[in-house]
Amino acid sequence: MATMPAKGHRFAICLLLALVLAACDHGPRRVVEPRLSDAPAPRGAALLRDTMLDGQNAERAALGLPRLTWDDDLVASARAYAREMAQTRRFAHAEQPQGPARQGENLWTGTRAAYRYDEMLGHWLAERQVYVNAPTPGFSRTGRWQDASHYSQIVWRTTRRMGCAMASNRTDDFVVCRYLPPGNVIGETAY
Repeated sequence: MATMPAKGHRFAICLLLALVLAACDHGPRRVVEPRLSDAPAPRGAALLRDTMLDGQNAERAALGLPRLTWDDDLVASARAYAREMAQTRRFAHAEQPQGPARQGENLWTGTRAAYRYDEMLGHWLAERQVYVNAPTPGFSRTGRWQDASHYSQIVWRTTRRMGCAMASNRTDDFVVCRYLPPGNVIGETAY
């Protein structure tokens, strides 16, 4: 039997180790949807405000719910958390206190400059397909409350104020919308 030179063994071991490490990546799979254009999506704080506020108010109006108003304090809170996610690359809901200081929160992330604001909002509004107006957490036809929780927050009857912000890193955009009073209260229905 022929023996492999020491360099060959090291290369084979390194290759095997790289394959094992790649297979052990337990993070979510990155999904990149096809784009209609290679041009960057339009950006700006005013466009984000108008798109998010108008789009969410249109959904609320269709259900006979009161309009949301834009809140600069919620924008500042959303901006700080969007920046934190962009810096840490950790996409997860913020840890918040229970009680009156708690804010409702919708999060979105995707490839940097690939999505328009209305597409981001559209992902949340699409949850309407699985939403049922039942007490929290039973408001999803799928049995997973997470599948409809963004939509539920948007149409939560007692929510009156919102603010959104976006931050980016080299590869991704992170959008945070904050709401007061918060929605998705256990045992209550959205409207």
